[in-house]
Amino acid sequence: MPGIGPKSAQRLAFYVLGISKVEAEKLSSAILQAKEKLKYCSECFNITDTDPCKICSDPSRDRTILGIVAESKDLMALERSREFKGRYHVLGGLISPLDGITADSLRIKELLQRLQKERFKEIVLATSPTTEGEATNLYLMQLLRPLGIKLTRLAYGLPIGADMDYADEATLSKAYEGRREI
Repeated sequence: MPGIGPKSAQRLAFYVLGISKVEAEKLSSAILQAKEKLKYCSECFNITDTDPCKICSDPSRDRTILGIVAESKDLMALERSREFKGRYHVLGGLISPLDGITADSLRIKELLQRLQKERFKEIVLATSPTTEGEATNLYLMQLLRPLGIKLTRLAYGLPIGADMDYADEATLSKAYEGRREI
């Protein structure tokens, strides 16, 4: 599983071996239920059990600001800061030619369709400050700048080369406050 190293995998294996058959059945049932019930929001592509998701259907959210994130885990990290009050668009990854991930592999076509339907005053590029995040931002800036919508990005309060989901709430909050137009 992604993010699970050899030591963690070993601890999980010993845990599973140590639980009762009933507990193992509950665990497998929970995994199957998650697989059956969870889906992608038809508007923002966040992982959800309702469509549209709770964020997209929340009338208190600012419908004029769109935050673009790579993955649902980044959306969740930004939500923990309690600073961003807009709506989201989850790309489903970042441009990474070495890994075979091109712009066509991401939900950029869906983003453009959404921008034709909805009126946003600001788009916040909220990707991790990695090489892949910067490549994705550059691609999106070239694509979105002609639309005349204010483009901003999170400030560099985030550590360079780190993933957003590892940042603490205070760092994400400051990064959001320090965003600037690009």
